[in-house]
Formats: sequence, C-alpha cells, structure tokens
Amino acid sequence: MDAFTRLEAVAVPLDLPNVDTDRIIPARFLHKPTGPGYERYLFHDVRFDANGSEKPDFILNQAPYRAARILVAGDNFGCGSSREHAVWALHAHGFRAFIAPSFGDIFFGSCGKNGTLPIVLPAETVAGIRRQLHARPGATMVVDLPSQTVTGPDGARHDFAVDPFRKECLLTGQDEIALTLGHEAAIAAFEAKRDVESPWLVPGKRA
Repeated sequence: MDAFTRLEAVAVPLDLPNVDTDRIIPARFLHKPTGPGYERYLFHDVRFDANGSEKPDFILNQAPYRAARILVAGDNFGCGSSREHAVWALHAHGFRAFIAPSFGDIFFGSCGKNGTLPIVLPAETVAGIRRQLHARPGATMVVDLPSQTVTGPDGARHDFAVDPFRKECLLTGQDEIALTLGHEAAIAAFEAKRDVESPWLVPGKRA
C-alpha cells in the first residue's frame, strides 16, 4: 500500500452524522472489481441522478472540492455493515485522511489496512474545522503523521492519537503481511532451531 507521511491537500466538509458504508458505496456495487473507474461508486446514489448525471448540490460535485483528499465528517462516519469496499471507494477517489469525532469500528480498522488515516478529534474542534471549510471553499489542510498533528485552514494545530503499530504500517507503506515478511529470515532461523530442539513438533518427525 502507499506510504502515508505528510498530506497537504484540499479538504471537504461533510456535515451529516452517521454516514454508513451503504451510503459510501451502495451494496449493489460490491461485486465490482477494484481498478480504474472504481471511484465512480463512491457516494453513488447521492452524487448521481437516475440518468447518471451529477447532482450539482452534492458537495463533491462542486468545483472547489473536486480535488479534495481530506474529508472532515460528522459523528460515527463509516458506521453500518463491515464492508472494506467503503475504504476502497474513498481511496480510489483520492481520499487519504478522514477527520471526525468518531468512526464505525470496522471502518476505522479498515482504513489503516488500506493506506488511509482516520483521525479522531473532539466534536467541537471538528465542527469548527467544517465551518472554516464552508467559509473558505477549496481551503487546504495539513495532516502530518510523524508529528501526529492536523493543521486547520486557520493555521491552528491539533494533536491526534494513533496506534503505534498502525503508525509504523502507514509510514512504511506496509500492511501486516508485508511487515511479517520483513522478518522472514528471523522466522526461518527460529523454525530451523525449533526443528532441531523440538523435533516432535514437526509433522513426520519423531524425537
């Protein structure tokens, strides 16, 4: 997966609370393979009308926010069913960071496994950032993972917490499997020693 270190990008405010994964990507698209065009399924039923034309009132269809890579959401973003496709669709659209007072638990975990960073900040802080973004359409923000800070449109810096293991994965661009394979030599040495010292643990061998 792509490494995440520092992101400076346009941010988009999404005021609705409890945006569930079915709204992020409707269930009928879950069989679609990832790849070019996957971003079109993101928020499909609120972004497009029955003819497939963009709805001009949806915020991602508005010019200042088309290039947004940071999403500032309401409470409980990504709640609902445990579909990793929601993160895939957001990532395909270009989003790498999400800021909200709270997230759906499974969505939160899926983000880190797919090179995106979910950030929890106090509700009052997040609401203030969204107000700034509405007042200044197209404003940028900075998310700095090494220092664990978010810089709002007004220049104010906000600290955030992140699990140390997840931070390492994001900084190095590795998921759990890739990190494990990085210790392949040590694992092989351990297994070789075990085979000698405890042969009864090895299938087909006896002490």
